[in-house]
Parts: sequence; structure tokens; C-alpha cells
Amino acid sequence: MPNFFLHIVQHPFKYRFFLFTRLPAAYFSGIRVRYADESKAIVTVPYKWFTKNPFKSTYFACLSMAAEMSTGLLAMAHTYNKEPQISMLVIKSEGNFFKKATGITTFTCEDGNSIEHAIKEAMSSGKSTSIDARSVGKNINEEVIAEFSFTWSFKTKSSRA
Repeated sequence: MPNFFLHIVQHPFKYRFFLFTRLPAAYFSGIRVRYADESKAIVTVPYKWFTKNPFKSTYFACLSMAAEMSTGLLAMAHTYNKEPQISMLVIKSEGNFFKKATGITTFTCEDGNSIEHAIKEAMSSGKSTSIDARSVGKNINEEVIAEFSFTWSFKTKSSRA
């Protein structure tokens, strides 16, 4: 049930606890979910001491982490509490950078419906399926900072008796 998962992700305390215990790098980087539903996720990463590089911009790995989270949230929302369980894994990532990130960068992924379709295909076929999910990062002036593509693979987990 995606709505329950998305409710947890958008709850400030539960989300921060999840990050602190499961993704500490994201926690300390200040990555935040600004919006999430079944088809779209918006995630921000700030430019601050913990995320900066020597060139006075946000380190590319922090940008990548926020972009991946925008795609991964949608994947997790559609795999949450599914029977049979679904494994998910990033099998490829690509990034293009266009402008220095010197403030808050907002990553948006609108591929939730395609992700859901790939997961349903994996569940019905029993075979691994993959999808390329795109996330675009913009600054406060709506200028594109970076674009990422993550190839997610989904497969049903075999039950062991």
C-alpha cells in the first residue's frame, strides 16, 4: 500500500529516524523529502559544510544521493509490503552536470507510474525487470543543475520453506 509508506516518508520524525538508522550519509547531508505521491517525488539537498567540495559547490556524490532517493522513494512505495516480496537494486547510474550547485538543489522524479508498471511485470512474470528512472535537479531559479538516470532492477524474492 503505497500511501502508508509515503505517509511515513513525509513524517518529519519518522523520516529522520529512518535516515539516521539506515542512511546516515543522507541524514548528515541534510537530504529532505519535500513531496511524494505514487507518481512523483521531490527531494532536496542543501549546500552546506557537510555537502560542499573544494570548488565551492555541492559535492557530486551528495547530488547523486538526493537524485537516487527521488527515484528510490517511488520504487520503495510500490514495493512496500508486497507479496511476494520484491527485491530492488540500482544496476546502472548516469549523471550529467550543467551548473554549479551553490544552494539548495531540488531533484524531481516523475516516473512513479512506469516504476509501478515494471514492478507489476516482475510480479506477474517472476522474472527480473528493469526501468530507467530520471531525476532532474534544479536550483532556486529553476535552472537545471544536473540530470541523473538510475536503472532499477526488480525481481520477486523466492520464498524459502
